[in-house]
Amino acid sequence: MLAQMNLPLDSDGYPRADDVARGAAGAEATRSANRRWWNSAAPAYLTEHGQDLGVVDFLWCPEGLRESEARLLGDVAGRRVLEVGCGSAPCARWLVSQAADPVGMDLSEGMLTEAAVRASQTGIHLPLVQGDATALPFAARSFDVACSAFGGFPFVADAGTALAEVARVLRPAGRFVFSVTHPFHWVFPDDPDPAQLRVTGSYFDRRPYLELDEQGRPMYVEHHRTMGDWIRLLVGAGFVLDDVVEPVWQPGRDVVWGYWSADRAALVPGTAIFCATLPPA
Repeated sequence: MLAQMNLPLDSDGYPRADDVARGAAGAEATRSANRRWWNSAAPAYLTEHGQDLGVVDFLWCPEGLRESEARLLGDVAGRRVLEVGCGSAPCARWLVSQAADPVGMDLSEGMLTEAAVRASQTGIHLPLVQGDATALPFAARSFDVACSAFGGFPFVADAGTALAEVARVLRPAGRFVFSVTHPFHWVFPDDPDPAQLRVTGSYFDRRPYLELDEQGRPMYVEHHRTMGDWIRLLVGAGFVLDDVVEPVWQPGRDVVWGYWSADRAALVPGTAIFCATLPPA
């Protein structure tokens, strides 16, 4: 299958892009590109960020906010929790350690393979499901809580459908928390140096960011939504928005993660975390 074929890798172990652009990418092009990219990038991504992500830990964002401190999900003991875009599943394993009953789902079978390896290493096992955020392979009202730490939602063309799917599989009064790149980021260059904080793009340009192969085909797709877009989509899916958290850089945290850095974070937000609930029955 095309989605399972490995992409050519650069010297850093990540898929090699021949060009980057802002352009159009529909649902199938987005799904196929991102599945292939994450299958190929999983080892390099976990080599670079695995120590920070942890093996049994719940990191919400590069700023260093962890669920053990933030408690955005509330008391998860005894609760059935769906993690959308679980990657190698450190968050889901942390949820097991908190007496929750999680299921980890990801588009990338490469990432789920890494999750299974770490389950064997830690002895913490949970169901791992390969699936698409816009067509969750679960029955209605199956979960009490849903979460996603930079998981599926920036990587789907139709976020409204993905959010509606989360609403479908949650029980009444279910809680949903997810983190994404802060919409404000899209106007700036991808550079951790605060000296590069100059507006180079329009906040209202909703064309996705594309990395292209030598034939000009998308091999990585990330979609931009404004803050208003996310709020309207959540409300349209039936959620009540409880809070939007814009995390500050955690004291003493000495990492650079992509464009995230302590110096830049002192000036502008890099992450938005949306906290929402469904109405009770």
